Amino acid sequence: MGSLVWLLQWPIRALVLLIVAWLPLGVEIESFPIALLAAVVIGLLGTLLIWPLKLLLGPVWAVTSLGGVISPVSLLFNWLITVILFGLAAWLIQGFRLRQGLLSAVLGAVVYAVLSAVILRMLGLDVDFTRVSALMSQLAAG
Repeated sequence: MGSLVWLLQWPIRALVLLIVAWLPLGVEIESFPIALLAAVVIGLLGTLLIWPLKLLLGPVWAVTSLGGVISPVSLLFNWLITVILFGLAAWLIQGFRLRQGLLSAVLGAVVYAVLSAVILRMLGLDVDFTRVSALMSQLAAG
């Protein structure tokens, strides 16, 4: 059931991306197929890059959050990772644009993450990065 839930997330996340593009945030997505591709790319980038990004940002996070004691700083680093993944996906996919650059990436990523989390939780389809990474490891091991 875990892999089915994981697969069901993508079209919902694509619809969320279209909602984000509809809002005046500077995010442009040409079509639903582009939104589907973007949702897949954001998910795959998140699965592949979450640990390298956390390792890269880890020392700064440890100092600024006092090792995780100051939780708002931890939340900011999670948002930063989301913004990086969102911006990277827009850079990779033709038809997915950030009209105002970093500002659009920040606004779009925050709204995308919040809406996705709320909608997926309401539908009972929320799967975190850790579970997705474990699933990918199981699939690769075969």
